[in-house]
Amino acid sequence: MSRFVQIDRDTAYLLPPSVQEWLPEDHLARFIVETVEQLDLSELNREYAGRGMAAFPPAMLLALLFYGYATGEFSSRRIERATYDSVAFRFIAANTHPDHDTIAAFRKRFLPQLKGLFVQILQVARALKLLKVGNVSLDGTKVKANASKHRALSYGHANRIEAHLKAEVEQLLRLAEQADQRNIPDGMDVPAEIARREARLAAIRQAKTEIEARARERLNAERQEYEAKVAAREVRQKKTGKKIGGKPPKPPTGGVRESDQISLTDDESRIMKTSGGGFEQAYNAQALTDVDTKLIVGAFVTQQTGDVKQIEPALACLNELPAQLGNPEHLLADTGYCSKDNVRRCEAAGLTPVIAMKRDAHHPSVQERFAPGPSEPPGDDPMLRLHHRLATPEGKAMYARRKTTSEPVFGVIKHVLRFRQFLLRGLKAVDGEWSLVSIAWNLRRMHTLRLAQ
Repeated sequence: MSRFVQIDRDTAYLLPPSVQEWLPEDHLARFIVETVEQLDLSELNREYAGRGMAAFPPAMLLALLFYGYATGEFSSRRIERATYDSVAFRFIAANTHPDHDTIAAFRKRFLPQLKGLFVQILQVARALKLLKVGNVSLDGTKVKANASKHRALSYGHANRIEAHLKAEVEQLLRLAEQADQRNIPDGMDVPAEIARREARLAAIRQAKTEIEARARERLNAERQEYEAKVAAREVRQKKTGKKIGGKPPKPPTGGVRESDQISLTDDESRIMKTSGGGFEQAYNAQALTDVDTKLIVGAFVTQQTGDVKQIEPALACLNELPAQLGNPEHLLADTGYCSKDNVRRCEAAGLTPVIAMKRDAHHPSVQERFAPGPSEPPGDDPMLRLHHRLATPEGKAMYARRKTTSEPVFGVIKHVLRFRQFLLRGLKAVDGEWSLVSIAWNLRRMHTLRLAQ
């Protein structure tokens, strides 16, 4: 008698199989379907006119996208293939198979509605007793744009091409004037050649205008960063009562640089320095993460390479959250967000800022770690209050939680879910896609927290 399990692929089922039998009760796909069923999708449903062939339900397509992003399947073609190959995707699609065009069109069409669904899912987490917003951590990560950094035009190269094209246009105009005195090369249409070069010149002028506008934005950001460094230097000098050594920060000079670039594939993306070294055509994706649960409670994307201007939109995200989710008390952020204006903004919003004023050493001495907190009360200067708060044992313990909050979230998104590049192009589209990624992370995290209850 055989000791192996019998494998029979030919005998038909006596009764039709049920999709409910395909997955364990605690599977992530089941949790996502159950969560989507609790959402108010009336706004999405109203978008369908009711003409033509029957459409796939928005709830099912949303669940497919959420589960796809939560398991590292972002491409609409791969999601379509998974509805045949994966039991979990088959369960969500109820054994139907929407094609990749339907999935891609649905994602693009309803990106604006994802912000509202993001908040609704947080409300579901609150109803399940998985979330009460308390302390939040703000951080950003560079995510590669759907554009190659090699398909970019620098300001210096644009000037050289512009000069070359102008010389060619002048040569063609002279050739056109002398057309009745000398022969034109065979096959040359002089007016068409001039028009082609004029069109390229117009495109280059537009690209140069955009690069110059970005240079002005960069100057404003550099001025804010310079002012923050000067303010931090003054605080340290007031604190110690001694003149700070070393060279003072240099004020920004501004102006357009020869190396300033614009992407010819996604002109709203920017060249950004990555944490691993080098530069990429990318966007700066920001996330507000609840310290206790590691759920993302606010998400947005910016074109700015620095983080100093991101406190204001982050506070706007927190302000849009329903009151029943809780009231944040502390905002944790690294030194890239530090400025006197940002500290004032946090305090005006009712948040206690815990923002690093400088980069600390990784291995402080024992005396420094266990030094008693400062006894003198902070002055009226917001930077002095911040400095005093960071020097207290409570402030140090609070700030230490920042790295254990934002960094693991970005690490899982990039290295477990493998989301390292946007599929869509343009700031508005990638902002919606980042909301989709944040929803997927939250659903995955909510599932883990629920299993641990």
